[in-house]
Amino acid sequence: MSSTAQELIPPEAREPAGSRPAKSGRVRRLSGRDKLVLSLMVGIPTLIELALVWLPTLMSVGLSFTRWNGLDLADIRPAGGENYQFISQDYPPFWPAVQHNLLWLLFLALIATPLGLLLAVLLDQNIRGSKIYQSIFFAPVMLSLALIGIIWQLFYQRDNGLLNFLLGTAGTPKAVDWFGDSSVNIWAAMIAATWRHAGYVMLLYLAGLKGVDPSLKEAAAIDGASAVQTFFRVVFPAMRPINIVIVVITIIESLRAFDVVYVINRGTNGLEMLSALVIQNLVGEGQVIGVGSALAVVLLVISLVPIVFYLSRTFGKENQA
Repeated sequence: MSSTAQELIPPEAREPAGSRPAKSGRVRRLSGRDKLVLSLMVGIPTLIELALVWLPTLMSVGLSFTRWNGLDLADIRPAGGENYQFISQDYPPFWPAVQHNLLWLLFLALIATPLGLLLAVLLDQNIRGSKIYQSIFFAPVMLSLALIGIIWQLFYQRDNGLLNFLLGTAGTPKAVDWFGDSSVNIWAAMIAATWRHAGYVMLLYLAGLKGVDPSLKEAAAIDGASAVQTFFRVVFPAMRPINIVIVVITIIESLRAFDVVYVINRGTNGLEMLSALVIQNLVGEGQVIGVGSALAVVLLVISLVPIVFYLSRTFGKENQA
Protein backbone atom coordinates (compact mmCIF):
# COMPACT_ATOMS: atom_id res chain seq x y z
CA MET A 1 0.00 0.00 0.00
CA SER A 2 1.38 3.42 -0.94
CA SER A 3 2.10 6.05 1.66
CA THR A 4 -0.61 8.29 0.17
CA ALA A 5 -3.27 5.58 0.53
CA GLN A 6 -2.04 4.81 4.02
CA GLU A 7 -2.54 8.42 5.04
CA LEU A 8 -6.17 8.35 3.81
CA ILE A 9 -7.05 5.56 6.27
CA PRO A 10 -8.25 6.84 9.68
CA PRO A 11 -5.68 6.27 12.46
CA GLU A 12 -8.03 4.00 14.48
CA ALA A 13 -8.51 1.73 11.45
CA ARG A 14 -4.85 1.33 10.63
CA GLU A 15 -3.33 -2.08 11.27
CA PRO A 16 -0.47 -1.88 13.80
CA ALA A 17 2.91 -2.68 12.40
CA GLY A 18 3.86 -6.31 12.68
CA SER A 19 0.35 -7.43 13.70
CA ARG A 20 -1.18 -10.58 12.26
CA PRO A 21 -4.80 -11.69 11.99
CA ALA A 22 -5.93 -13.57 15.09
CA LYS A 23 -6.58 -17.25 14.60
CA SER A 24 -10.31 -18.03 14.61
CA GLY A 25 -11.95 -21.11 16.06
CA ARG A 26 -9.41 -21.59 18.80
CA VAL A 27 -10.91 -22.68 22.16
CA ARG A 28 -9.15 -21.51 25.28
CA ARG A 29 -8.46 -24.30 27.72
CA LEU A 30 -9.84 -24.03 31.23
CA SER A 31 -7.23 -23.25 33.82
CA GLY A 32 -7.06 -25.02 37.15
CA ARG A 33 -8.70 -22.04 38.82
CA ASP A 34 -11.58 -22.10 36.32
CA LYS A 35 -12.17 -25.79 36.97
CA LEU A 36 -12.15 -25.19 40.72
CA VAL A 37 -14.71 -22.36 40.45
CA LEU A 38 -16.98 -24.41 38.19
CA SER A 39 -16.73 -27.40 40.52
CA LEU A 40 -17.73 -25.25 43.49
CA MET A 41 -20.60 -23.61 41.58
CA VAL A 42 -22.03 -27.00 40.64
CA GLY A 43 -21.00 -29.01 43.68
CA ILE A 44 -22.18 -26.76 46.52
CA PRO A 45 -25.81 -26.38 45.28
CA THR A 46 -25.89 -30.11 44.51
CA LEU A 47 -24.72 -31.00 48.02
CA ILE A 48 -27.24 -28.61 49.57
CA GLU A 49 -30.07 -30.18 47.54
CA LEU A 50 -28.92 -33.67 48.45
CA ALA A 51 -28.73 -32.79 52.15
CA LEU A 52 -31.99 -30.83 52.41
CA VAL A 53 -34.21 -32.51 49.80
CA TRP A 54 -33.19 -35.96 48.62
CA LEU A 55 -31.68 -37.32 51.83
CA PRO A 56 -34.80 -36.51 53.92
CA THR A 57 -36.95 -37.89 51.10
CA LEU A 58 -35.09 -41.20 51.05
CA MET A 59 -35.17 -41.35 54.86
CA SER A 60 -38.94 -40.80 54.83
CA VAL A 61 -39.36 -43.61 52.32
CA GLY A 62 -37.28 -45.90 54.50
CA LEU A 63 -39.05 -44.93 57.73
CA SER A 64 -42.44 -45.54 56.13
CA PHE A 65 -41.66 -49.29 56.30
CA THR A 66 -40.76 -49.21 60.00
CA ARG A 67 -42.26 -48.76 63.46
CA TRP A 68 -40.53 -46.09 65.54
CA ASN A 69 -41.49 -43.77 68.36
CA GLY A 70 -38.96 -41.14 67.29
CA LEU A 71 -36.89 -41.33 70.49
CA ASP A 72 -34.17 -43.97 70.22
CA LEU A 73 -32.70 -45.27 66.97
CA ALA A 74 -32.37 -48.70 68.58
CA ASP A 75 -36.19 -48.87 68.78
CA ILE A 76 -36.67 -48.87 64.99
CA ARG A 77 -38.40 -52.07 63.93
CA PRO A 78 -39.29 -53.26 60.41
CA ALA A 79 -42.99 -53.11 59.62
CA GLY A 80 -43.20 -53.95 55.93
CA GLY A 81 -46.29 -52.45 54.35
CA GLU A 82 -48.30 -52.28 57.59
CA ASN A 83 -48.22 -48.47 57.72
CA TYR A 84 -49.63 -48.17 54.22
CA GLN A 85 -52.29 -50.76 54.98
CA PHE A 86 -53.19 -48.89 58.15
CA ILE A 87 -53.64 -45.47 56.55
CA SER A 88 -55.66 -46.87 53.65
CA GLN A 89 -57.95 -49.13 55.69
CA ASP A 90 -57.96 -48.16 59.37
CA TYR A 91 -57.12 -44.43 59.46
CA PRO A 92 -60.41 -42.48 59.18
CA PRO A 93 -59.01 -39.04 58.19
CA PHE A 94 -57.01 -40.38 55.23
CA TRP A 95 -59.63 -40.64 52.48
CA PRO A 96 -61.39 -37.37 53.44
CA ALA A 97 -57.97 -35.70 53.25
CA VAL A 98 -57.40 -37.12 49.76
CA GLN A 99 -60.82 -35.84 48.67
CA HIS A 100 -60.14 -32.40 50.15
CA ASN A 101 -56.78 -32.17 48.37
CA LEU A 102 -58.42 -33.05 45.05
CA LEU A 103 -61.17 -30.51 45.71
CA TRP A 104 -58.50 -27.92 46.53
CA LEU A 105 -56.75 -28.69 43.22
CA LEU A 106 -59.96 -28.35 41.20
CA PHE A 107 -60.86 -25.09 42.92
CA LEU A 108 -57.46 -23.53 42.26
CA ALA A 109 -57.40 -24.81 38.68
CA LEU A 110 -60.95 -23.78 37.75
CA ILE A 111 -61.44 -20.65 39.89
CA ALA A 112 -58.21 -19.14 41.21
CA THR A 113 -56.00 -19.62 38.14
CA PRO A 114 -58.56 -18.26 35.60
CA LEU A 115 -59.17 -15.35 37.99
CA GLY A 116 -55.44 -14.55 38.00
CA LEU A 117 -55.38 -14.79 34.19
CA LEU A 118 -58.35 -12.42 33.94
CA LEU A 119 -56.65 -9.89 36.22
CA ALA A 120 -53.47 -10.10 34.13
CA VAL A 121 -55.35 -9.50 30.88
CA LEU A 122 -57.23 -6.51 32.33
CA LEU A 123 -54.11 -4.93 33.82
CA ASP A 124 -52.20 -5.44 30.57
CA GLN A 125 -54.50 -2.94 28.83
CA ASN A 126 -52.50 0.04 30.17
CA ILE A 127 -55.45 1.38 32.13
CA ARG A 128 -54.99 4.32 34.47
CA GLY A 129 -53.56 3.26 37.82
CA SER A 130 -52.45 -0.12 36.47
CA LYS A 131 -49.35 -0.17 38.70
CA ILE A 132 -51.44 0.55 41.78
CA TYR A 133 -53.85 -2.28 40.97
CA GLN A 134 -50.94 -4.64 40.37
CA SER A 135 -49.52 -3.79 43.78
CA ILE A 136 -52.90 -4.32 45.48
CA PHE A 137 -53.49 -7.73 43.90
CA PHE A 138 -49.89 -8.82 44.42
CA ALA A 139 -49.75 -7.79 48.09
CA PRO A 140 -51.20 -11.12 49.40
CA VAL A 141 -48.43 -13.02 47.61
CA MET A 142 -45.88 -11.41 49.93
CA LEU A 143 -47.77 -12.68 52.98
CA SER A 144 -47.35 -16.17 54.39
CA LEU A 145 -50.34 -18.51 54.22
CA ALA A 146 -50.36 -18.67 58.01
CA LEU A 147 -50.82 -14.90 58.19
CA ILE A 148 -53.47 -15.09 55.49
CA GLY A 149 -55.33 -17.64 57.61
CA ILE A 150 -55.26 -15.24 60.57
CA ILE A 151 -56.50 -12.34 58.42
CA TRP A 152 -59.39 -14.38 57.07
CA GLN A 153 -60.28 -15.56 60.56
CA LEU A 154 -61.07 -11.93 61.36
CA PHE A 155 -63.20 -11.79 58.22
CA TYR A 156 -65.03 -15.07 58.91
CA GLN A 157 -65.61 -14.78 62.68
CA ARG A 158 -69.10 -15.76 63.67
CA ASP A 159 -69.96 -12.95 66.09
CA ASN A 160 -67.62 -10.12 65.10
CA GLY A 161 -66.55 -11.07 61.58
CA LEU A 162 -66.86 -8.66 58.69
CA LEU A 163 -68.73 -11.11 56.45
CA ASN A 164 -71.54 -11.80 58.93
CA PHE A 165 -71.70 -8.08 59.66
CA LEU A 166 -72.23 -7.36 55.95
CA LEU A 167 -74.87 -10.10 55.85
CA GLY A 168 -76.61 -8.57 58.87
CA THR A 169 -76.35 -11.78 60.91
CA ALA A 170 -73.47 -10.88 63.25
CA GLY A 171 -74.34 -11.57 66.89
CA THR A 172 -77.57 -13.40 66.01
CA PRO A 173 -78.44 -17.12 65.96
CA LYS A 174 -78.49 -16.94 62.16
CA ALA A 175 -74.78 -16.10 62.01
CA VAL A 176 -72.78 -18.69 60.10
CA ASP A 177 -69.68 -20.14 61.75
CA TRP A 178 -67.66 -20.16 58.53
CA PHE A 179 -64.59 -21.85 59.96
CA GLY A 180 -66.37 -23.94 62.60
CA ASP A 181 -69.05 -25.51 60.43
CA SER A 182 -67.57 -28.59 58.72
CA SER A 183 -69.98 -28.25 55.80
CA VAL A 184 -68.72 -24.82 54.72
CA ASN A 185 -65.24 -24.34 56.20
CA ILE A 186 -63.44 -26.07 53.33
CA TRP A 187 -64.98 -23.59 50.89
CA ALA A 188 -64.10 -20.64 53.12
CA ALA A 189 -60.51 -21.86 53.37
CA MET A 190 -60.22 -22.30 49.59
CA ILE A 191 -61.43 -18.74 49.04
CA ALA A 192 -58.75 -17.54 51.45
CA ALA A 193 -56.11 -19.50 49.52
CA THR A 194 -57.46 -18.10 46.22
CA TRP A 195 -56.80 -14.56 47.46
CA ARG A 196 -53.07 -15.33 47.40
CA HIS A 197 -52.89 -17.75 44.49
CA ALA A 198 -54.71 -15.45 42.04
CA GLY A 199 -52.19 -12.67 42.69
CA TYR A 200 -49.27 -15.00 42.02
CA VAL A 201 -50.81 -16.27 38.77
CA MET A 202 -51.57 -12.68 37.75
CA LEU A 203 -47.92 -11.71 38.13
CA LEU A 204 -46.68 -14.66 36.05
CA TYR A 205 -49.19 -14.08 33.27
CA LEU A 206 -48.41 -10.36 33.20
CA ALA A 207 -44.79 -11.25 32.53
CA GLY A 208 -45.92 -13.69 29.83
CA LEU A 209 -48.16 -11.12 28.15
CA LYS A 210 -45.33 -8.58 28.03
CA GLY A 211 -43.21 -11.15 26.19
CA VAL A 212 -45.70 -11.92 23.41
CA ASP A 213 -44.66 -10.48 20.05
CA PRO A 214 -47.08 -7.60 19.19
CA SER A 215 -46.84 -8.51 15.51
CA LEU A 216 -48.81 -11.70 16.24
CA LYS A 217 -51.73 -9.65 17.53
CA GLU A 218 -51.50 -7.29 14.57
CA ALA A 219 -51.53 -10.19 12.11
CA ALA A 220 -54.59 -11.69 13.81
CA ALA A 221 -56.37 -8.34 13.71
CA ILE A 222 -55.62 -7.99 9.99
CA ASP A 223 -57.11 -11.44 9.42
CA GLY A 224 -60.32 -10.24 11.09
CA ALA A 225 -59.99 -12.06 14.43
CA SER A 226 -61.81 -10.57 17.39
CA ALA A 227 -60.05 -9.71 20.65
CA VAL A 228 -61.28 -12.93 22.27
CA GLN A 229 -60.22 -15.05 19.29
CA THR A 230 -56.84 -13.35 19.18
CA PHE A 231 -56.23 -14.10 22.84
CA PHE A 232 -57.25 -17.77 22.87
CA ARG A 233 -55.86 -18.71 19.45
CA VAL A 234 -52.73 -16.57 19.30
CA VAL A 235 -51.69 -15.01 22.62
CA PHE A 236 -52.50 -17.86 25.01
CA PRO A 237 -50.72 -20.57 22.97
CA ALA A 238 -47.71 -18.24 22.65
CA MET A 239 -47.43 -18.26 26.46
CA ARG A 240 -46.86 -22.01 26.58
CA PRO A 241 -43.80 -21.84 28.87
CA ILE A 242 -45.76 -19.74 31.37
CA ASN A 243 -48.69 -22.15 31.16
CA ILE A 244 -46.39 -25.04 32.08
CA VAL A 245 -45.14 -23.15 35.13
CA ILE A 246 -48.70 -22.27 36.17
CA VAL A 247 -49.86 -25.89 35.93
CA VAL A 248 -46.95 -27.14 38.05
CA ILE A 249 -47.42 -24.39 40.65
CA THR A 250 -51.16 -25.01 40.89
CA ILE A 251 -50.67 -28.74 41.48
CA ILE A 252 -47.98 -28.14 44.10
CA GLU A 253 -50.01 -25.45 45.89
CA SER A 254 -53.08 -27.68 46.09
CA LEU A 255 -51.21 -30.70 47.44
CA ARG A 256 -49.04 -28.91 49.97
CA ALA A 257 -51.93 -26.83 51.35
CA PHE A 258 -51.24 -26.72 55.06
CA ASP A 259 -50.82 -23.28 56.60
CA VAL A 260 -54.38 -22.02 56.21
CA VAL A 261 -56.13 -25.15 57.47
CA TYR A 262 -53.66 -25.61 60.34
CA VAL A 263 -54.22 -22.06 61.53
CA ILE A 264 -57.99 -22.52 61.38
CA ASN A 265 -58.41 -25.79 63.34
CA ARG A 266 -55.20 -27.82 62.89
CA GLY A 267 -56.64 -29.66 59.91
CA THR A 268 -59.63 -31.27 61.63
CA ASN A 269 -63.44 -31.03 61.54
CA GLY A 270 -63.86 -30.90 57.77
CA LEU A 271 -60.42 -29.49 56.92
CA GLU A 272 -58.43 -32.72 56.82
CA MET A 273 -55.51 -32.38 54.39
CA LEU A 274 -52.67 -34.80 53.68
CA SER A 275 -50.03 -32.27 54.72
CA ALA A 276 -51.81 -31.65 58.01
CA LEU A 277 -52.03 -35.40 58.68
CA VAL A 278 -48.27 -35.70 58.10
CA ILE A 279 -47.56 -33.07 60.76
CA GLN A 280 -50.07 -34.56 63.19
CA ASN A 281 -48.28 -37.91 63.06
CA LEU A 282 -44.69 -36.63 63.02
CA VAL A 283 -44.91 -33.90 65.66
CA GLY A 284 -46.32 -34.00 69.17
CA GLU A 285 -46.71 -36.44 72.03
CA GLY A 286 -48.58 -39.04 70.00
CA GLN A 287 -46.13 -39.07 67.12
CA VAL A 288 -46.09 -42.17 64.94
CA ILE A 289 -43.07 -41.77 62.69
CA GLY A 290 -43.86 -44.72 60.43
CA VAL A 291 -47.43 -43.62 59.74
CA GLY A 292 -46.39 -39.99 59.24
CA SER A 293 -43.64 -41.05 56.82
CA ALA A 294 -46.06 -43.24 54.89
CA LEU A 295 -48.43 -40.28 54.55
CA ALA A 296 -45.53 -38.12 53.37
CA VAL A 297 -44.58 -40.69 50.72
CA VAL A 298 -48.19 -40.86 49.51
CA LEU A 299 -48.25 -37.07 49.25
CA LEU A 300 -44.93 -37.13 47.36
CA VAL A 301 -46.17 -39.71 44.86
CA ILE A 302 -49.46 -37.87 44.30
CA SER A 303 -47.50 -34.67 43.70
CA LEU A 304 -44.99 -36.17 41.29
CA VAL A 305 -47.29 -38.29 39.12
CA PRO A 306 -49.36 -35.49 37.51
CA ILE A 307 -46.36 -33.15 37.24
CA VAL A 308 -44.11 -35.74 35.57
CA PHE A 309 -46.93 -36.86 33.27
CA TYR A 310 -47.73 -33.31 32.18
CA LEU A 311 -44.11 -32.29 31.66
CA SER A 312 -43.25 -35.46 29.75
CA ARG A 313 -46.24 -34.99 27.44
CA THR A 314 -45.48 -31.30 26.93
CA PHE A 315 -41.76 -31.60 26.21
CA GLY A 316 -42.33 -34.82 24.26
CA LYS A 317 -44.56 -32.93 21.83
CA GLU A 318 -41.94 -30.18 21.50
CA ASN A 319 -39.24 -32.73 20.64
CA GLN A 320 -41.48 -34.37 18.04
CA ALA A 321 -42.18 -31.00 16.49
